[in-house]
Amino acid sequence: MEPEDAAAARSGPSEEDLRQLGRIATELADAIDRALGPWVVRVVDRVHRERLLRAPSVEVRAAAEQAGAEAVAVVGAQVRALLALDIDEQRTGPLALLRAAVPYPTRVLREAGVPERPRDEFLEQRFPEDVYDLAPASFADLDPALHEPGLIWGAAKAHVHLARRR
Repeated sequence: MEPEDAAAARSGPSEEDLRQLGRIATELADAIDRALGPWVVRVVDRVHRERLLRAPSVEVRAAAEQAGAEAVAVVGAQVRALLALDIDEQRTGPLALLRAAVPYPTRVLREAGVPERPRDEFLEQRFPEDVYDLAPASFADLDPALHEPGLIWGAAKAHVHLARRR
C-alpha cells in the first residue's frame, strides 16, 4: 500500500462514502414505505385463507388496508428516522423495527375472529405477541423486492463502519 493510501484508509470513510450510504439508506426507506402497507394486506389475506379457509370479507380487506397505511405512517417513519441517523447512533436495525409492524395485521386478524396459529416454544418465547407467526426474518419476507436494497444498505453500512475502525 502506498503511504498516502495508508493515510487515507486510516482517515475513515470519505465524504462520497457517506453520501452514498445516505442515498442508499433513503432508497431502502422508500422501498420499505412502498412494501409495508401491501405486506399487511397480503399477510391478513394469507392467514385468513389458511385459518378460516375462505377469503376475507370486503370489510376485513378494508381494515387490512387501513392497518397497512397506519403501519407505514408509524413504523415506516421509525425506519426512515433510524436510517437517517449516523450508523454509530443506530441502536437497532431496520428489520427489528419492521418486526414491530406485526401488531397491525394481528389486530385485523383478531377482530376478524381468525384463530391464532400454533407455534413452537422458541417462537412463543421470542415473539410472544406474534400469535400468527408473521414477523419477517428478512427484508425479502416483507417483499422480495427489498432483498437487494437491504443487502446493498448492509454492505454500505459495513463499509463505512470498517473505514471508521481501520
